[in-house]
Amino acid sequence: MMPIQTMISKFTNKTNLLAFAFLLFSTITFAQKKQKVDGVAAVVGNYIVLDSDIDLMLLELKTQGVDTEKITRCELLGKQLEDKLYAHQAVQDSIVVTDEEINSFMDSQMNTMVEQIGSKEKLFEYYKKKDEEDFRSYFFEIIKLNKLTSQMQRKIVDDITVTPDEVKQFFNKIPADKIPTIGAEIELSQIVVKPVISKEDKQKAIDKLKEIRNDVINNGGSFYSKAVIYSEDPGSSSNGGYYKMNKKTQFVKEFKDVAFRMNEGEISEPFETEFGFHIIFVEKIIGQDIELRHILVSPKVTSKAVKEASDKIDGIREKIQKGEITFEDAAKASSDDKETKNNGGLLLNPRTSEPRFEISKLDPALYNQINGLVQGEMSKVLLDQERQGTKFFKILKVNKKTEEHKADYGTDYIKIKELALSDKQYQEIGKWMAEKIEKNYIKVSNDYKECTFENNWLKK
Repeated sequence: MMPIQTMISKFTNKTNLLAFAFLLFSTITFAQKKQKVDGVAAVVGNYIVLDSDIDLMLLELKTQGVDTEKITRCELLGKQLEDKLYAHQAVQDSIVVTDEEINSFMDSQMNTMVEQIGSKEKLFEYYKKKDEEDFRSYFFEIIKLNKLTSQMQRKIVDDITVTPDEVKQFFNKIPADKIPTIGAEIELSQIVVKPVISKEDKQKAIDKLKEIRNDVINNGGSFYSKAVIYSEDPGSSSNGGYYKMNKKTQFVKEFKDVAFRMNEGEISEPFETEFGFHIIFVEKIIGQDIELRHILVSPKVTSKAVKEASDKIDGIREKIQKGEITFEDAAKASSDDKETKNNGGLLLNPRTSEPRFEISKLDPALYNQINGLVQGEMSKVLLDQERQGTKFFKILKVNKKTEEHKADYGTDYIKIKELALSDKQYQEIGKWMAEKIEKNYIKVSNDYKECTFENNWLKK
């Protein structure tokens, strides 16, 4: 049977951002309640696990499409106990999670969820909270416990490494019939051509923002209203362009650089990011936090620019087909993708920094674009779009395809190293768990005394 931790990990990787945020925020950790209640499943130090926590955890997994038929309440309680022990020990080890860190995380998550769901009002309605204060109050302790848990886990395994000798020993100890199977993999390169936005079109966006800025400063216009009417940022326009951020908040560098140079009450001049042109109005500066509003105007791509980009990439593909230039040299000379241009268009897996991608884990859109191509084959010209909606053209090439196979020490060293490291971390966590279970107060309800736990929660 797959361990519940593994199943949950696999599940969360497949959920969309809003669903993931729901799982993260939701009360797998309702056990912060200190008052005596019916249905106490267990106690770990100062933390309580309620039967309702397990009920809710099971319900959430079902709601999100996880097959729960083979997941037992004992497994769910075991996961709850682990999380509470991590959090309890984090407090004992003086791991600090500051209010600022919690609020910053909550701001970032709220901004992302608002972008997906449409507005704060819809977000509060989704969680059945009457307003932002109710929302924040409800989730504050939950986020704190989650952060204590994750920081304690990192502290246990952060310094663990594996040497090449350890990797080899790990691999040699695997029985022949237990050697893991490596899924089919692929190596890809790309050439990207983007329609060129003319200086005139950029200037139109800048002029529009300057007009808005002037109206607010000199004529008393409402920045809030202007953002609702004119901003092209779907995540904030309905809220008048509002964001709360600090230096850890995930915004593009150019946006943060401008915001943190400004004083309270200022409106910036128009500036450019990958999303288009912006102006920022700083409403409040509270310590390290900035409350601001912004307006985004993206220059429009003309049909002429799209036609020119299409003709350009058609010409590049034709030259490659005729053998006048290699795909790699064409990428270096003509690709508009900064991340892959200099290495001949080679795509790197962001998780491993290696050029190999497991086919079964490819983004579905990318998989559909390369499905059916054989090794060495180049795709047709494809129309794609950036996250802000800007269209562009690209050609993909399959450099190498590797079929599903048993792991080979030489070929699959990186993956075997990951497995060896995970195994070593798992063993270290096991030792840590055994030690802390013995030293800390843990009480499991009689209703769960017949459970077979992976860890010695019953202290037999």
